[in-house]
Amino acid sequence: MAVVRPFKAVRPTKNLAEKVAALPYDVMTSDEARDMVKDNPYSFLHIDKAEIDLDKNVDIYSDEVYNKALENFNKMIDDKIYFQDEKPMFYIYTLTMNGKSQTGIVACTSIDEYIQNKIKKHELTRKDKEMDRIRHVNTLDANTGPIFLTYRSNDEINNIIENFKKDNEPVYDFVSEDNIGHKAWVIDNENIINDIEKLFKQVDSLYIADGHHRNASAVSVGLKRREENTEYDRNAEFNFYLSVLFPDNQLHIMDYNRVVKDLNNLSSDEFFKLIEDKFECKAYNGNGCFTPIKQHSFGLYIDGKWFELTAKDKIINENDPVLRLDVSILQNELLEPILGIKDPRTDKRIDFVGGIRGLEELEKRVDSGEMRAAFSMFPTSMEQLMDIADAGKIMPPKSTWFEPKLRSGLFIHLLK
Repeated sequence: MAVVRPFKAVRPTKNLAEKVAALPYDVMTSDEARDMVKDNPYSFLHIDKAEIDLDKNVDIYSDEVYNKALENFNKMIDDKIYFQDEKPMFYIYTLTMNGKSQTGIVACTSIDEYIQNKIKKHELTRKDKEMDRIRHVNTLDANTGPIFLTYRSNDEINNIIENFKKDNEPVYDFVSEDNIGHKAWVIDNENIINDIEKLFKQVDSLYIADGHHRNASAVSVGLKRREENTEYDRNAEFNFYLSVLFPDNQLHIMDYNRVVKDLNNLSSDEFFKLIEDKFECKAYNGNGCFTPIKQHSFGLYIDGKWFELTAKDKIINENDPVLRLDVSILQNELLEPILGIKDPRTDKRIDFVGGIRGLEELEKRVDSGEMRAAFSMFPTSMEQLMDIADAGKIMPPKSTWFEPKLRSGLFIHLLK
């Protein structure tokens, strides 16, 4: 059973939605955010990354930053950039990239279901990143960034959403600067709202696709509110948090590629000699970059050339959903034993490049001398993600890259 409930969203006026909507706070640096908001006082980044409105020398985790976020939020409400709906409702959010669309329900989900693992995770979180969002949510008394959830597709839910879209005009309809289409609808029909709630109660589990730190932070703030209100109402808003729920068959996971700074004091010849025991290796003679087209196949770019690596059967553990992932095979059989990269979360010799950047970005970083070699990956599948979450296991870091990214600032959930 999945508890999914309507809420009274705080959202931007129709004519300003395009200017307000912003990429998630954690996909850009503070300097990049400052550049993004030039000549745009409406951008949600003034709330999500409020350090952009302060001196560059200010610690981004100082009280001053969180207080500035609250000040900016209140001002946008006072200036009528934002308003709050009068009754709890569901919302529909459609994103379109390269002609392919995904449509989700904007709703609130339960912190208890997260604690009980009915909202399933596949990634570890870092306390420092959690603390940042805990302080942000706690200061604003609001969930400002939606959690990207998925569920196994349900035809009845899909039909309700599609019929509503067909019969109603969107409240928001714009194309963002990265050419992603955004449309949103408000579901204010009580019967449809009730139907959606009932149908989600038939859904066994929800899965975090993206936003593990935001999810953990939202739950932590909810638990903090419970401690402060020992006789709390279980229906109080702080027991729920902002989410967008998409059916799994509409989502697209892109490749998440690796670049390494050095070969652990090995020459190219020594490196190739060491990997041949575990990988078949052959030169790629095609045009452009080598793009893996199946599991257990990897591209290697080194010395200005592409090679195709294929994992040998003896290193593929088909009985373990984590160990058979390509990211696990590369880490456990090459990056750690040969290149000495034991912890990809903290090792400064490795970096990660989302598939949205293209494989040309791998060539660029190697050819510039910044990196010594690059590995192109076959994307992790939604089925693999859900199988691992169902098994209560954790994926290696940087296993999935979802596109398009949800925009922050279109829907805000107040905790009171």
